[in-house]
Amino acid sequence: MTNHFSTQAVHAGEEKRKPYGALTTPIVQTSTYTFEDTAEILDFMRRKADGATPVRDEYGRYSNPTQSAAERKIAALEGGERALLFASGMCAITTTMLTLLSSGDHVVMVSGCYRRTREFALSFLSRWGIETTLVPIDEPDELAAAIRPTTRLIFGETPTNPYLRVMDLPRMVEIARPHDVTTMVDSTFATPINLRPLEHGVDLVIHSATKYLGGHNDLLAGAVIGSSQLLARIEEARGVLGGMGTPYDAYLLLRGLKTLDLRVRRQNENGQRVAEFLDGHPAVHRVYYPGLPTHLDYEVARRQMTGFGGVVSFEINGDMDKTGRFIDLLRLPYIGPTLGGVESIVEQPAALLSLKPEERREAGIGDNLVRYALGIEDADDLIADLSQALAGV
Repeated sequence: MTNHFSTQAVHAGEEKRKPYGALTTPIVQTSTYTFEDTAEILDFMRRKADGATPVRDEYGRYSNPTQSAAERKIAALEGGERALLFASGMCAITTTMLTLLSSGDHVVMVSGCYRRTREFALSFLSRWGIETTLVPIDEPDELAAAIRPTTRLIFGETPTNPYLRVMDLPRMVEIARPHDVTTMVDSTFATPINLRPLEHGVDLVIHSATKYLGGHNDLLAGAVIGSSQLLARIEEARGVLGGMGTPYDAYLLLRGLKTLDLRVRRQNENGQRVAEFLDGHPAVHRVYYPGLPTHLDYEVARRQMTGFGGVVSFEINGDMDKTGRFIDLLRLPYIGPTLGGVESIVEQPAALLSLKPEERREAGIGDNLVRYALGIEDADDLIADLSQALAGV
């Protein structure tokens, strides 16, 4: 198979000849799979006990042919040996952590990670005697200092939400390896088009496939990618914890993945153009985009990434109310708390977070912050819309 992303996105992971001569991989909508006779059951169970790769599916909580095709495609795009799908990105994260960690273990986590990931580590893992230390994304010395004899996992995210901080992945791996610590990175914002963490030595990659991988705002799914050895353990836990998604969501994900390269490249272009427009606008206080030289992690992003993504965060010159009026004046984007689809979506984080003003300030979320997740619309139209909305306030 070629290494070109567009070709992999279309063909990788799927059989050339599909059931019934179908062009697309069919939805295998079943909860269980039957056997011809007792001999077939016994042969299947023997192979399973011997650790051989099962030649067929057994039960819907363990595997599904539609889902397996999506897993193979994602693994090919990330350059991993295997991928596993889950019902959501958070399900992928929580199941993986529960697989890798035991009571008494310690986790080092980047403080800018998704708030629900932090919440799971600080509020749930702590109940089972697993400690978590938060460190800044740009302080490798603090990361190294945080490692203990009991540290089993370093969890990073790049780019982060909403300020799009970029983690130096080779440096993280360099710190982790002497201590035999597993490294895990949420690469949802980057996608395998812009960044492939496994190529930098990271052990496990996480995606909320709900976002860019699906690309059409119509499914929930998560994925973890890595070595066959690590994923075999996680797969066993998935079967116990029940985090499988549905065959229909896997089918939608397969469809979305076929255009991933085309969509993300367009969103990269839109992100760069919109960021540059906003960066020079007098009504905008500050722009956060790793493709701008003014971004704190511009040099790291330029070394590590092939594109800078479709999310642009910025602060306008104004307060909470003025920022809300600006968003209401925008005509093209929808207002909502997601990203990665073909439609542009905008949000005012301070309005969507159920936090008091002092809690927002402590979390670094300004009242005038806007997160704009750009779709695949024409950049000229997006910029014209931004221009009229900024003029309106």
